[in-house]
Amino acid sequence: MPEHFKIPDDRIGVLIGTEGETKELIERRADVTVDVDSESGAVSVTRSDDGDPVRSLKGPRVVKAVARGFPPQSALRLLEDIDGDAEMVVYESINIKDAVGSDGETRAKKGRLIGKNGRTRELMEELTGAEVRIYGKTFGAIGTPEQVEAATTAAEMLLDGAPHGTVYSYMEEKRNEMNTAGIEYRRTGADAGADGY
Repeated sequence: MPEHFKIPDDRIGVLIGTEGETKELIERRADVTVDVDSESGAVSVTRSDDGDPVRSLKGPRVVKAVARGFPPQSALRLLEDIDGDAEMVVYESINIKDAVGSDGETRAKKGRLIGKNGRTRELMEELTGAEVRIYGKTFGAIGTPEQVEAATTAAEMLLDGAPHGTVYSYMEEKRNEMNTAGIEYRRTGADAGADGY
């Protein structure tokens, strides 16, 4: 059964890629068929009947990550662990508007997540190891489950009004815990670019 959703206009070209190559790469790697209406932004993702069921289950999440501001190569990391030679990689998102209410509040809270000159978002990536995007009214994170949990908890703390210093201390503590537990730590936002706002 296909999964249907809409993506923002400015992400349609990113999802399709030059001469359709990005869409084809996602289809091939995720064992799915992706249909995109380039005028409306309507997307349909259908899992392959004869492909890898776990891989095709992650296909829609790959497309949603691209739709929410992640570069396709970052979104495709969600498939890395299927081959058994990498840690599990997950994608989580938070609807900022749902978390705070009005549009005016959403803009202010989004500003808290980004920080002056993008510094808060950068620190989130540095301290948690997750790749983070704040796009439209969405906060998204890609990384190991532990990295993503640390990043999304930090985002929720900021959305709830916690002081930045408190949130930075929380993230430093989580980084130390991950390092102590031997969880692979790496900064995943190397290609961090525009956040789409």
